[in-house]
Amino acid sequence: MQIGSRIPRIRAAGTDGWEIVYRARALVAAGETVLNLTIGEPDRSTDPRVLEAMHQAALGGLTGYTFGPGLPELRRAIAARVTARTGVATRPENVIVTPGGQAALFAAHMVLLSKGDTGLYVTPHYPTYPTTILATGAQAEAVAAHAADGFQPTAAAILRAQARTGARSLLINTPNNPTGVVYAPETVAGIAGACREADLWLISDEVYDTQVWEGHHQSPRALPGMAERTVVIGSMSKSHAMTGSRLGWLVAPEEVVEAATVLATNTTYGVVPYIQKGALAALDLGAAFEEEIAAPFRRRRALVQQVVAGSRSVSTAPAAGAMYVMLDIRATGLSGEDFARRLIEEERIAVMPGESFGAAAAGHLRIALTLPDDQLATALTRLVAFAEALVPA
Repeated sequence: MQIGSRIPRIRAAGTDGWEIVYRARALVAAGETVLNLTIGEPDRSTDPRVLEAMHQAALGGLTGYTFGPGLPELRRAIAARVTARTGVATRPENVIVTPGGQAALFAAHMVLLSKGDTGLYVTPHYPTYPTTILATGAQAEAVAAHAADGFQPTAAAILRAQARTGARSLLINTPNNPTGVVYAPETVAGIAGACREADLWLISDEVYDTQVWEGHHQSPRALPGMAERTVVIGSMSKSHAMTGSRLGWLVAPEEVVEAATVLATNTTYGVVPYIQKGALAALDLGAAFEEEIAAPFRRRRALVQQVVAGSRSVSTAPAAGAMYVMLDIRATGLSGEDFARRLIEEERIAVMPGESFGAAAAGHLRIALTLPDDQLATALTRLVAFAEALVPA
């Protein structure tokens, strides 16, 4: 007996860099100390007030099935948040609650693409982007954003890829994981223009929208002619330190939300209702709470810049947002993969190789700003010293 073709097709998409994560875990299990900069998870637990709201909701009986696109009060709160943050009038009917941002990404592509279609995605990219597209039966095609351009994608590159493939959709992410780059207003305008010209659906992953250190986050949905062709992915994971709660959302035209609701009925049956109540309590804490969650990453990004300043071997991408910094280590002569393997074996520091986020990030490393400041400073100081020793005097 053989399994179907979908999972082998996903596996064939290549490495995602998790071998470094697994190696780090194995070393820790063996009693070793590892400074782990791999996983983008806030280093604080979910707020007790949010947990208490979940607890009381569960005790109150909200433990049964959840049908449809989510609790009405949570959809209203998400719509109000999106309206306030982007200036685009958003109704509850434009929102479906999903089991995390990844489920929203999958739902968007399942709704918008058919077997044999092509979905574009900007690279460097989060590893599940191409595999999510492939899981729908569509083809996945990368549009490279290059280090020389500050990892800002261009409209010309998008239009070339669409003309070559006949693609129906484009997936972007700003603030960006893995680079930490925030797309400039002219970049977002160019993307929007390319989508209008080529008649593309735009799927905009905005889960890091509260983590902007320079400039501002521009949602392409706010630009002229874009609300009717844009699907926005949101999540409580990064903005409210609720990674394990698995609560995200999709904001889109009503027909997309209706189709995603049909998909949910046949896959997840929605999101646990008491967790939805916890998300509602978290949103009620307001923008000041979101800034409190983001503050350590703002501080640690500045710390990284201070440690790297003046290095011959390591430089930073223009990290203006998100909880990551991309380090350029090409001066060492090593690939990101080789550097990361040697770093964990020789220094017991775990980082993600740039190649795990696509060829456009070759010769780079992604570090997550998720260790306490003193440990992060130690890890970065040792990483830079390790890199310096590789560069001829």
